[in-house]
Amino acid sequence: MIQNYDEFITELHRAGFSLGGGSSKGIYAAVPFDWTEQPAGTQVRWHTGEPDTDPWEWRMRVLEERSDIAYAKVFFRGSGYITREWYPFFMSVRRQGMTFEEMWESGRVTELSRRIYEAVRDNGRVAMHDIKRLAGLSGETSAHIEKAMTDLQMSMLLTICGRQQKRNAFGELYGWSSTVFCTPEEFWHTEDTGDIPPEEAVERIRARVLELNPDAQERKIRKFIYG
Repeated sequence: MIQNYDEFITELHRAGFSLGGGSSKGIYAAVPFDWTEQPAGTQVRWHTGEPDTDPWEWRMRVLEERSDIAYAKVFFRGSGYITREWYPFFMSVRRQGMTFEEMWESGRVTELSRRIYEAVRDNGRVAMHDIKRLAGLSGETSAHIEKAMTDLQMSMLLTICGRQQKRNAFGELYGWSSTVFCTPEEFWHTEDTGDIPPEEAVERIRARVLELNPDAQERKIRKFIYG
């Protein structure tokens, strides 16, 4: 059982990926319990605000303190972690070897998602509270934007890269922080996303899932891999 943040990082690197949120969903989670549970044998507890033992705090610690682990809504339209080593395998499957332009032309990207993606790509890193303005979405509902943001993360066209507060007219920070997004290419500081064939990537991920959880069901594994 993981005892603290450092052990969590070690386990992530061993596994290569993990669901977030405290549930394995039949696949694998480095922290397999949520805020309603307090298992014996570990001081790890959700939503205490303690940076060393609260998994909720670890989401941002990973992004702010490290450069080898990604965190976003990547599994079952919910949160998850992927190490740099394993990221190209998931990207190969989710993008099917296509560029953004090819995905758009093939109908895999909606008009709303395209506008959001291009706004983020063209501005480098964009906080959620600036998305609507930069993408020209003043008439769009928050629910539609949230869905498109999840779609883009699941397709591995965008990822989370931190958090940021708003600024007032005097340049002063205020209010709660909101999530900041960027492209995976910006996050990893490389345009080289690898050239792993999607079929090979699927088999590598499937084999790793079964190493982590021999009881994982094929139906769940496919949904986990393909998104």
